[in-house]
Amino acid sequence: MTTLSRTIHLLRVDLPDRLRTYWPLIKSLQTGLLLLTGLAGFASARCPVLELPTLLGLAGSLFLAISGSTILNMVYDRDIDRKMARTAHRPLPAGEIDADQALLIGLMLSWLGVGWAVALSPLYGLVVFAGLFFDVVVYTIWLKRRTPWSIVWGGISGGMPILAGRVLGIGQIDLTGILLALAVLLWIPTHIMTFSMRYYNDYRRAGVPTFPATYGFQTTRLIIALSSLGAALTMGAAAFLIGLTWGYLRVLFVLSAGLLVLAVTSVLQPSEKLNMGLFKYASIYMLSSMLLVLVEMV
Repeated sequence: MTTLSRTIHLLRVDLPDRLRTYWPLIKSLQTGLLLLTGLAGFASARCPVLELPTLLGLAGSLFLAISGSTILNMVYDRDIDRKMARTAHRPLPAGEIDADQALLIGLMLSWLGVGWAVALSPLYGLVVFAGLFFDVVVYTIWLKRRTPWSIVWGGISGGMPILAGRVLGIGQIDLTGILLALAVLLWIPTHIMTFSMRYYNDYRRAGVPTFPATYGFQTTRLIIALSSLGAALTMGAAAFLIGLTWGYLRVLFVLSAGLLVLAVTSVLQPSEKLNMGLFKYASIYMLSSMLLVLVEMV
């Protein structure tokens, strides 16, 4: 029996159990946040309620492409995941899922997501493909194990969903879309670097270069503060160009101020508790910013 036929057979048998087993491979919280940025990018150009069919196509294609790329990353990184206490329990390093089957599913989801995106709009499909390519090939396969600066390229891939949503909404790449993508790119170091400080020993054990290991904790905290400032300013500029009303802009200002206060305080009074607080708040900041755009444009 071929790998494809075995995979189809296993997915037919005990489907709910198989879904529960495979679900962690897509990192649902991360995928959900990236999907939300894509929806916000689309909403920045068109009312999502009035464009429901297109919105559903956007959501479906992005979900498949993001999930597929995440599974491909998990397949490639399963060897280093075995070395880290934080990730050793994942289905692939734990041996719960066959790597060949996961690879096939990742490729299928990626192909379906990009194909659906191209059918909706060639330019939109190109941006979706670019995000997948930067994430899997450039970030994970080429740079992640070589340099801590890989997160810049990972940040580019993270900014592609919101740019893709904007492109599908207006049919072209514009300044607002670039600013939205840049805001996500600048936000990602805050998200990743705080995490790499928390799990410093895990990353060292796995041989993955990080900013804390390469440049030290204090330099990393300073980079986080500067990156947070850039993310806040860029998100504010994009929100202004989108046309958010002053009420929503004020809320965004408060959210941005909170991010900057935590980032600067972590430089002046560093602590493990503050570091994890900044990590959690960064996610809340991005989630809230995207929801502000969605709610305003409905």
